[in-house]
Amino acid sequence: MTDLERKLYRIIYNMSRFRKNPTIQDLKIKTGKDEQSIRKAVTNLMTRNELAWDKEKNEWKFK
Repeated sequence: MTDLERKLYRIIYNMSRFRKNPTIQDLKIKTGKDEQSIRKAVTNLMTRNELAWDKEKNEWKFK
């Protein structure tokens, strides 16, 4: 897991605990990265099953 992936995982996990799904804008502000980098890192996390989106409950699932 890269530093950016680890950072995004922690941000998404911590914000999800309080029932707030972070937006791309939230992630851009908190990481200082551009949208393309964030999307690529989140896709990598989802590909490796570290992170998953539950469409029914509209929330993140964590490994």
